[in-house]
Amino acid sequence: MRTMMFAASLCLLGATALVAHRPAEPQQTRSDAELQALLARMTLPEGFSISLYARAPGARTLAVGRAGTVFVGTSGENRIYVLAPGHGRAASVESFPPQMGFDLPHGLCFSKDGTLFVAERNRVLSFADAERQWRTPRARIVVPEGTLIPPAEQSDGHTLRVCRIGPDDKLYVSLGQPYDVAPAEKLPLYDATGIGGILRMNRDGSDREVFARGVRNSVGMDFNPADGTLWFTDNQTNEMGDDTPPGEINRAPRPGLHFGFPWYGGGHVRTHEYENSDPPKDAVFPEVEEVAHAADLGMIFYTGEMFPQRYRGGIFSAQHGSLTRKTPVGARIVFTKPGPDGTGGFTEPFIEGWNEGRMPYLGRPVDVAQMPDGSLLVTDDDNGAIYRVSYEPPPKGVPYQAIRATAEETPKPKVGDDGVQGDSGR
Repeated sequence: MRTMMFAASLCLLGATALVAHRPAEPQQTRSDAELQALLARMTLPEGFSISLYARAPGARTLAVGRAGTVFVGTSGENRIYVLAPGHGRAASVESFPPQMGFDLPHGLCFSKDGTLFVAERNRVLSFADAERQWRTPRARIVVPEGTLIPPAEQSDGHTLRVCRIGPDDKLYVSLGQPYDVAPAEKLPLYDATGIGGILRMNRDGSDREVFARGVRNSVGMDFNPADGTLWFTDNQTNEMGDDTPPGEINRAPRPGLHFGFPWYGGGHVRTHEYENSDPPKDAVFPEVEEVAHAADLGMIFYTGEMFPQRYRGGIFSAQHGSLTRKTPVGARIVFTKPGPDGTGGFTEPFIEGWNEGRMPYLGRPVDVAQMPDGSLLVTDDDNGAIYRVSYEPPPKGVPYQAIRATAEETPKPKVGDDGVQGDSGR
């Protein structure tokens, strides 16, 4: 009975925590034309434009194949969408066959050989040659159901995974811990299993190890192509004030590092629950501190050639937007350029306009991904949309304000067999 009561309490706690990464309001029902008009109001650096690439209800995470096919992960929808590449807009929007029976297929990542990995709530699958074979997929079980985390720890709290294949050809998977601040009695189990950390394993699931600990809830990671080090975002503790603690972008140059949680709620800010407990002596602090409660999620290092040189090797990341702050912050795309030595950095706005300083937001960016042509894709789970960001050098003599965003009409993608394409989200 005690175990059942604890499990129920854990689920309630987890559900409360997870709200920080789900839309504050039901998904918007804006038409394509309304979204294009909204995008025309966005503020971007000179020469950049943003346009509607596709519609997909609950679109959150992105994985782009070598041929430009885009796979879109979701949470509550339990679907993976497949976007066929097109000129300026997806040629079609379809879904993985429904018999796959996904459970929060949020973590998507590709290996160099074209294998798609799917990290779910408590399972990891892989699909070889996914771009060509997704209509008749043959799933390989990497981590069996119920073994990614102990079943007793499974909940709805901070359970949206992200993954990457590292330069070592190993699979990295984040595991958020289900509390706002984890209780002390849970820490030995979490340290042993990697909950509140990042796992590393071979692509077949063997040789699994805890790569990083002391992470509250990372929903974005990527490897710096310059030196192969792992960087990741982390969402920090609630209920400590509007302006504290900061969000984080962290750097993990080697395995075995501890990033301070739950002793630190974000940056150097101590949590109330652990203020009288000695933190790990070797705790690693973030490379970059972000605006408190902006909800830093997906991130990538930009390696394309479409954007100007200053953006190459820098980080584009999505801030989903605060929910508990009196004046909302975030709901934007930001850019962070590491220093010459590959550490540190300073964050600046890149795309703004979804946050008008009051709730509800006009959109909530979740993830970013680079297309083969060097353009950038952005998901918005509030509008069920994927946007495309491109760059052209501005013509001489044309005012910046006239070209800061586009609302151009582009051909609409074909409707998939499952009817997911349309003018509205869910």
